[in-house]
Amino acid sequence: MTTISSTPVPTTGASAATNTGSVTNSAMIADNFTTFLTLLTTQLQNQNPLDPLDTNQFTQQLVQFAQVEQQMKSNTQLDTLISINQNAQSTAALAYVGATVVVDGSTAQLAEGSATWDLSVASPSTATVTITDSTGQTAYTGSFTVNPGGVKFTWDGKGSDGRTWPAGNYTIKATALDANNQPVAVSSSVQATVDSVDLTQTPPMLSIGGQNYAVNQVQRIVRPGYTH
Repeated sequence: MTTISSTPVPTTGASAATNTGSVTNSAMIADNFTTFLTLLTTQLQNQNPLDPLDTNQFTQQLVQFAQVEQQMKSNTQLDTLISINQNAQSTAALAYVGATVVVDGSTAQLAEGSATWDLSVASPSTATVTITDSTGQTAYTGSFTVNPGGVKFTWDGKGSDGRTWPAGNYTIKATALDANNQPVAVSSSVQATVDSVDLTQTPPMLSIGGQNYAVNQVQRIVRPGYTH
C-alpha cells in the first residue's frame, strides 16, 4: 500500500427492546397457562356426572394444555440461547481491548503530530481530501493521486495555512475523479488501538480513538510492528 503524507505537492487538473418483548410474551403465556389450568380444574369439578364432558372436547383441551406448556418451555430455552449468545459477544469483544485494529471510519485521532487514514478507490483517481476538527472547522485541504490497492494518508497536524492544530479527533472527507473527470467512490478506514469495550450495549461497542464501533466494523487486527 502506498503511503502519502499531508505535505505533498498538490496534483493539478483532474437488545433491550427485544429482551423486554421476550419477558412480556413469556408473562402472557404463563398467565394464559395458569388461567387455562384454573378453568379446566373448575370444569372437571363442576361437570354433571350424568352428562360428563364430551370426550372429543376434553381431548382438544388436553392438546391445548400440551401446546401451551411446550410454548412456555420453548420460550425459556430461547431466552437461555439469547443469554449465551450475548455472553459470547461480550467475551469476544473483551479480546479486542489493547489490540490495534483497522475499522471502517473517517475519524482519526491526532496525537503526537500524526493522524492516519487508509483511502481506497476502484480505479486510478485524483482525490481531494478535506480534514475538519470536532467542531466542523476545516483544518486542511489537499489533492493527491490515488491508485487502486489503497493509500495511507498521514496528516502531520499542520493546516493548509501552516497553522499547527491541537491534538484531538479529526474527520476526513474525500472525493475523487478519474481520468475522464467521472466521480469515483472513495472509502476510508482508520487504524487505532481499542481503548475499552462498553458491555452495557447490545452488541458490545469498541471505543477506538474516542469513537464507538461495533465489532462487525473491524476489518482486521494488526499485530505490533506490522506495516502495510
